Amino acid sequence: MIDLSNNMFGGQIPLPSPITFYYSIASNNITGKIPSLMCNATWLGFIDLSNNGLTGSLPQCITNFSTYLSILDLQMNHLEGTIPQSFSSKNCLTTLDLSQNWFEGVLPRSLVNCTNLEILDLSSNRIEDTFPRWLGKLPELKVVILRSNNFNGLLNISKGDLIFLKLRILDLSDNNFGGPLPANLIMNLRGMKNTTIGQHEPLYMTWFSIGAFYENTVTVMMKGQETKLVKILTIFTTIDLSYNSFQGDIPETFGHLHSLVGLNLSYNHLTGSIPLTLGNLTNLGWLDLSSNMLSGGIPTTLGDLASLGYLNLSNNRLIGQIPQDKQLSTFSSNSFGGNPGLCGTPLSKACLGDAQPPPPSSSSTLDHEGHGSRFKWKVVWIGYSSGIIIGISIAYIALEMRKPKWLMQGVRMLEGSAAEWMEKPKR
Repeated sequence: MIDLSNNMFGGQIPLPSPITFYYSIASNNITGKIPSLMCNATWLGFIDLSNNGLTGSLPQCITNFSTYLSILDLQMNHLEGTIPQSFSSKNCLTTLDLSQNWFEGVLPRSLVNCTNLEILDLSSNRIEDTFPRWLGKLPELKVVILRSNNFNGLLNISKGDLIFLKLRILDLSDNNFGGPLPANLIMNLRGMKNTTIGQHEPLYMTWFSIGAFYENTVTVMMKGQETKLVKILTIFTTIDLSYNSFQGDIPETFGHLHSLVGLNLSYNHLTGSIPLTLGNLTNLGWLDLSSNMLSGGIPTTLGDLASLGYLNLSNNRLIGQIPQDKQLSTFSSNSFGGNPGLCGTPLSKACLGDAQPPPPSSSSTLDHEGHGSRFKWKVVWIGYSSGIIIGISIAYIALEMRKPKWLMQGVRMLEGSAAEWMEKPKR
């Protein structure tokens, strides 16, 4: 085992010995080309050269020199040229990560020989090809990420063609795909239909071998933000077809993917209404249908998605009142903006029949308060005067009953004070 990862080593690649099984120089400052002499280490089962400054093309032998190679991680370098076309039929590759490089050309058809392949990440390259439907024949394939390349054409899948049966992460975003969304492909995604699939497997997609392990990582668009998953949950399922040129309706078959956690169809040319069947996706954590040409109203069934934490329906042609019940009432106006026909909370545009009478103006409020204040003073003045008069009357009665002199003097003083107070100007 040779593990020099996460340091600041520079210079050329240090060659592993011929009997090395685990070799990692990830996250350093290693530069230069990958030497073909590395293929002399025929016992290699794990190669991680990621996050360095490697340049040049790959040696042609790198894909078929070892029958033990399970992990080949070359992501985040400056590698270029085409991907070697010769994947051996005897290989046991489970993870191939060539993301964030400058690879071009087409995908090697010999990848169909990698019958153990589970994770294929070719994102952020310059690959120009049609959709590799032939990859669907790989029986263990769970993750396909082709984001940010130059893939083009249609996603034509024949009905009854059983492919991609175990797929759990499909990311085709930021390419040049067009035509209708592939309803037949969606119907095949059994790994996203059954919520029990993956529950009896390890918690994460992790590679273990003799005294060593490797955590698979992927970068996905999650809740509107690009997020790197340093570990991949085996039950994590998502579809991202955003930033393409797909047209037509959203297939109702999406509603059959009951274990789906994330769905992103934004920035396409989709039309028609939002399918009611999306309300069946009870595990859905985020839904992004923004920047399309969707019409009609917002289905109230989306309010039943208790797990939905992110919703973006902005910049479409949706109409009607935004449903106010359950989960839909928790989202801000950003989730619904750019739809001139939508109305109701949380948008500032009120629906017809919902207009409220304007609040009283400040001047009328002040007039009302001033009137009330004058009324209160009048009541106080009348009550005070009445009390004085009644008191004086009682005193006179007492005088007639020949009370003491001190009482008579007090009454006269009270009478004089009352007369003097009543002659003052009204306040």
